[in-house]
This record gives sequence, C-alpha cells and structure tokens, in this order.
Amino acid sequence: MIPGILQAQFLDTTGVHRLLTETWHLQSWAAVTIECVLVAIGLLLVYALLALFYIYYERKLCAAFQCRLGPNRVGPWGLLQSFADMFKMLIKEIIHLNHVDRFLFALAPYLVIIASMMAFAVLPWSDGVQVIDFNIGIFFLIAVSSIGVLGILLAGWSSNNKFTLIGSLRSGAQMVSYELSIGLSVITMVCLAGSMSVLDIVHEQADLWFIFKGHLPALIAFVIYMIAGTAETNRGPFDLPEAESELTAGYHTEYSGMHFGFFYLAEYLNLFIVSGVAATLFFGGWQPLQIPSWDSFNHIMAYIPGIVWFLGKCFVLSYVIIWFKWTYPRLRIDQLLALEWKYLLPINLFNLVLMVLVIVYGLHF
Repeated sequence: MIPGILQAQFLDTTGVHRLLTETWHLQSWAAVTIECVLVAIGLLLVYALLALFYIYYERKLCAAFQCRLGPNRVGPWGLLQSFADMFKMLIKEIIHLNHVDRFLFALAPYLVIIASMMAFAVLPWSDGVQVIDFNIGIFFLIAVSSIGVLGILLAGWSSNNKFTLIGSLRSGAQMVSYELSIGLSVITMVCLAGSMSVLDIVHEQADLWFIFKGHLPALIAFVIYMIAGTAETNRGPFDLPEAESELTAGYHTEYSGMHFGFFYLAEYLNLFIVSGVAATLFFGGWQPLQIPSWDSFNHIMAYIPGIVWFLGKCFVLSYVIIWFKWTYPRLRIDQLLALEWKYLLPINLFNLVLMVLVIVYGLHF
C-alpha cells in the first residue's frame, strides 16, 4: 500500500515470497525482484495468448458472416493458424529504411504495445486476480490508453511517407476526439459507483449490474462507450487511419517484421481491453448475474467462477464490436468527426447531468 492520496494494491504473491525466502533462503530484495519478473513474464504470456486467440476469433467470425470456413488447415479447426502467423512474423527481417527518423521509427511500436499492456494490467479478471489496482484505477487506465496515440503519430511522422503521415493525422484526430466520449461515459458510471477504484466499482455491482441499476443514463452511456471504443481502437467502420483503398496500410505501411507485429498485437488486445472495461463498468466484471428475489437462480450463477464470467462478457462484447465492423461500410473522415462533435459529445454531456439527477434523487435501484 502506498501512503498518501494515491493508493495501490498489487497482485498477492505471498506464497511465492515465502517459498523464496524461507525455502530457498533468498534475501528479501532478491525475492521481490524474482516476483516482479515472474509477474511480468506471466503478463506477457497472457497478453500474447489473448492476442493470438482474438486474431483467430475475428477471422472465424468474419468467415461465418461471409459464409466461408476461415482458418482450417493448421491444427484442428485451424486453431494453430495464429501461432504459425506469429512464428512467421518473428523470423521476418526488420527492414531499415533510408531517410527516416530511425530512433522515433523504432520507438513508435514500443509505445503502442507498452500503453496497451499497462491498460491490460489494470483489468480485474476475478476477485484477487489483478496485477494492480489503484484507488484511481479508472483514471490511470484512461491516462495510459492515451499514450498509444503518441506511438501512432510518431510512426506516421517518422516514416517519411505521405500515406503514413495522413494515416497518423487521421488517427490522432479520431482518437483524441473519441477519448472525450469514452471519458464522459466512464465518468457517468464512476458517479454511480462513487469510486474510481476498479475493484470498488465491481463490488458495487454484487447485487445488480450497473446496466440495470443505472436505468436510462447507464444504457445511453453503454451505447456511446461501445461506439467510441470502436473508434478509439481504429476498427471498422471507423478504420480510416488504415484505409487500404486509400492509404495502403496507413500509419504502419513502412513497418515490417516484429515491429509490424507489435502494432498488430496491440490492435487486437485493445479490442479485449475496450470489452473488458465495458464488462467492468456496465456488467459487473467478474460478478455473476443476480436477479433480486430469485434465490435459487442466484445460487446457481454464483457457482460459476468469476474468471469465466469476466471472459464470457468480454468475448460477447468483442463479438458485438467485430459484428459492427463487418456489417457497416467505412465512414468518411468528416462524417466520423461530425458524429463525435455534433451528436455523441452533446448527448454524453446531457447524459452525465441526467445521471447526477438520478443519483441525487435516489432514482436508481
């Protein structure tokens, strides 16, 4: 626990610490260092495996929408196709271009992946299964997710290519604009929860999820969050920074090898993060579905492990975002920005005031 205004609760590794200090007789500083390394390796493994699963998940869903089979050659049902693609990407050469800012060009993919991993670490998978929780966890999550746009802007500018520059400028305008709607939607739910701690928000939904408890303001906040979250992750129909028909591949046109792989992994993990935050704020995180006065049903739901509830909610919400992508055509850049500034932002501001009135007059469940 960190004293002062900022408080943080870290993943409980007491058993590992006791094993290292009492059984292996290591000094305390060495044990703590090993614990941090193990947590970092575990986080990287989970991050990579989830990204590979999401690549397979979207390819299969896209194939189903288009009446195709999708990946079906490598491994049973094509399950190993993503691993084969990753291995191919790992052995690809990283091409060093002339007339580029080499330092910024190399730094950009790392900024994107680090921002994604820091946001990923805050998500609560189950009770006690979370890398770190601040008492301002939601604020921290929004702050670190904003770092990703810096990586995209640097990638576009440092590549010395007109296509990448246009793609990065589009991405900057899009992400900065839609961060307002995401922030206001999150603040709306923080008002209902009365806390910015991710764990406190989840515990507040033990008896009833916020999507039901918050009435109309919660529903409006959820719809706006899903639209803004789709735009924030540069996914269709808001994938203007990567518009293949106009900009080749957008801001990462000049990247190859694992540098391109970092952008690719971050894009899919950002999809999971957006879904995870939505599940945490609106659908109770790992909390099971509870219906007042349905005691038998509630007991059955409580037997399902929390991590299953959390992942199930994330996959369903991700399905909606992927469905959204493969259903609607791409917008123009002026339509994209008009949607945010003329419609979503005013509705969000009105909705925040409406939620405050609901809380002040005790109109929520």
